[in-house]
Amino acid sequence: MTMSGTRSFALVSAFVGIGLLAQPQHADAFESPVGVWKTIDDETGEAKSLVKLYEKDGVLYGRIVKLFKDPDATCDACEGEDKGAPINGMVILWGLEENDGEWSGGKIFDPKKGKTYRAKLWLEGNELVVRGYAGPFYRTQTWRRAE
Repeated sequence: MTMSGTRSFALVSAFVGIGLLAQPQHADAFESPVGVWKTIDDETGEAKSLVKLYEKDGVLYGRIVKLFKDPDATCDACEGEDKGAPINGMVILWGLEENDGEWSGGKIFDPKKGKTYRAKLWLEGNELVVRGYAGPFYRTQTWRRAE
């Protein structure tokens, strides 16, 4: 390799190295579930709502910010003070903490059934896999990041 070829190689290597160092910082921004997600019904495949996931003191929460079919729906299956409350604006996910790229240890609430389940979620590309548990049984939905 000539002297100018060596310099060119060194320059290219430096730029590639800088690009590789910068890349993980950019990718980390997309590895967080924080943001707005379009919930997809696992039985019908239809979009149901938009849920905003947010983090407070290292704990993940989720609030319904838009219902697609019936924006004025109320939680008729809820008990106590939430009975008849608007579903739009309701916190349906709480108490999840991150551990090795998976958020777990919290709960997810199904306003249609009025039931609360253990929950965990994780990212797969631009999709969020959300799983609710009732004993040994579980149900999984895949949510898509809203644009």
